[in-house]
Amino acid sequence: MKKIRCAIYTRKSSEDGLEQEFNSLDAQYEACAAYIASQKAEGWVLLPERYDDGGLSGGSMERPGLQRLLADIDRGAVDQILVYKIDRLTRSLADFAKMVERLDAAGTSFVSVTQSFNTATSMGRLTLNMLLSFAQFEREVTAERIRDKIAASKKKGLWMGATVPLGYAADGRSLKIAEPDAEVIRRIYDLYLKHRNTRVVKEAVDALGLKTPVRKLISGRVKGGASFSYGHIHYILTNPVYAGRIRHHAKVYPGQHPPLIEPEVWDSIQDRLQGDAAKGRTFIKRNRNGARASASPLAGRIYDQTGDRLTPSHSKTAKGRKLRYYVSHRLVRGAAPRDPSGWRLPASELEDKVADLIRRHLNQPEVRAGILVDAAADETATIGTRLSRLAVGDAAADKDTKRHCLDLIERIKIMPGEICIAASAKNLATVIDVDHTRINEEVLTFRSAFQHRKRGVETRLIIGDEPAEIDATLLRNIARAHRYFDLVRSGKTFAEISEAEGVSKRRVQQLIELAFLAPDIIRAIREGRQPVGMTSDWLKRHAFPPIWTEQRNAFATL
Repeated sequence: MKKIRCAIYTRKSSEDGLEQEFNSLDAQYEACAAYIASQKAEGWVLLPERYDDGGLSGGSMERPGLQRLLADIDRGAVDQILVYKIDRLTRSLADFAKMVERLDAAGTSFVSVTQSFNTATSMGRLTLNMLLSFAQFEREVTAERIRDKIAASKKKGLWMGATVPLGYAADGRSLKIAEPDAEVIRRIYDLYLKHRNTRVVKEAVDALGLKTPVRKLISGRVKGGASFSYGHIHYILTNPVYAGRIRHHAKVYPGQHPPLIEPEVWDSIQDRLQGDAAKGRTFIKRNRNGARASASPLAGRIYDQTGDRLTPSHSKTAKGRKLRYYVSHRLVRGAAPRDPSGWRLPASELEDKVADLIRRHLNQPEVRAGILVDAAADETATIGTRLSRLAVGDAAADKDTKRHCLDLIERIKIMPGEICIAASAKNLATVIDVDHTRINEEVLTFRSAFQHRKRGVETRLIIGDEPAEIDATLLRNIARAHRYFDLVRSGKTFAEISEAEGVSKRRVQQLIELAFLAPDIIRAIREGRQPVGMTSDWLKRHAFPPIWTEQRNAFATL
């Protein structure tokens, strides 16, 4: 009878308990050894060498014990690998596929003693594939169940974790007021009720010497003890938790914790903050002929999804050329923290495309027919003639047309995936020479798709029904990733691939992850519909999960 040489591999992610005389690695080893003993009649023999990895994650193959085992497999010293559970061997689907190919090349199989299958038989391989499929399905269903549970719990007003707001302390599934931090929150609200201006509140808070609380993180690093920033003060003033409520995404529910601020007072402050954001400002200068000329014609009229104003900014190239931008105010204001939700948009391109949106909107027959609430047929024709200078030609190419179109704008709101433009009834009435009270306000506001894509340091805006932009570089990198993965499956190492391809080993490791993108995401990339911000440059700097549902969730937030 042929002897089947068996090696046992054990692993534990953390080092907790490894100092004990009988630890988790020993327990795994004994279970596998007992299984080998039960198969003695089949010729199974336990090899004396132990392959243990204590305190190492299964997300990487850079483990001393595993590498020794694979080396012994390559030289033909092992016929069968035994593990307590399949996740002891690896937790990475990519590493698992690579490992199976390597085992097949050496004629070696493996057995999971607690899951009753081995890869030496066709039924074992079928069981393995089913197990991995159900494992991924279970992870995705569990994630959905957790999200649903959080949503249902917040609807009941329960506190579901995350960073506890200043002034409160966690109290099970609720919050309790924590003094003296709660007094700091009340002081900030009182200052706003007194001054009605966040800038003045910031100055008053600094004058009082109020600081953010000092907290010690799990890592041991100390955080806090700094002055309150504008962004932190605005967050405190707009956080519904202080009114005894719980927010879940865009919805707010009554909470089960006591309010620090009376709900009626909090609501009035929100009305005031929104009113201040809607006022807008204009920065207008005049040329030699006395005509209006603005370096940034949208200044004071463009806001982001948080209500923060986008202010004009500029930089200069090495050759001295001036580049204008519209930047979320919180990104350029004093010591305000960097906010990933802030915007930095190229001014000229934004102005050109917004002007063209206005032109095309006013060129629609249904809009022209509905501009006045009580227009007669002949008056509608007259209005069409008066609007002709806005509707003929390209607003981005003709400076006068562009200026007239931008003059009509009262407010622009930019948010991920969408731009909302509101025209001014008074300015439009001036153009068509009617009383502004006759303007139909329903046609003044319209929305359009909006995306911005980064290519290195360059940003391109895609607004409305512009043709999709296909990222050829990203498509080429995905093709390379699949070629690299095929080479890995054939037994090539990252070092061998990098030498053959003329790229660094790190680059091969970065690109190969693209081979595990969800099919619908690859299809969207091929059609130019990839999530906003998903570029080759972005993928160089970020890792993404192997589970397709988590990929979609991650890319949806870009």
